[in-house]
Amino acid sequence: MSYEPIFALFWERVKQSIEDKTFAKLTLAKTIGDTELKNIYVRPVLLENDVFSLSVIARYKTEEIESFHSLDEAYPILASYMNKPFLTALLFTTENDVYFKLNKKRVGTITEQAPTFKSASDVILEMKEKGI
Repeated sequence: MSYEPIFALFWERVKQSIEDKTFAKLTLAKTIGDTELKNIYVRPVLLENDVFSLSVIARYKTEEIESFHSLDEAYPILASYMNKPFLTALLFTTENDVYFKLNKKRVGTITEQAPTFKSASDVILEMKEKGI
């Protein structure tokens, strides 16, 4: 069984947390072996004219590269990094932490734990305040 449908469900949770204004941050982590790419961090940003976007920061051994994408554009980009090289995606919200994990057989699972963050990201709070 492919992990992609489970990752798509995980992405729905990401979108829902942004819509509900509970999103704190998203991280792709736990690489397979020693890779150049160490982590990917995703945070919401407001660009000119209060346009919502996601800041995707790819952290390599020697540099960080930041790019900006819409919610729909970010999904295929992040999905392409699952299994090559990342095994986990961690969604932090004010309601709970949602983990997407791939096991050794590359079967995806989603689990939840108590929230790490007590408040949403500053940008999400600003959007809530502005009614965006």
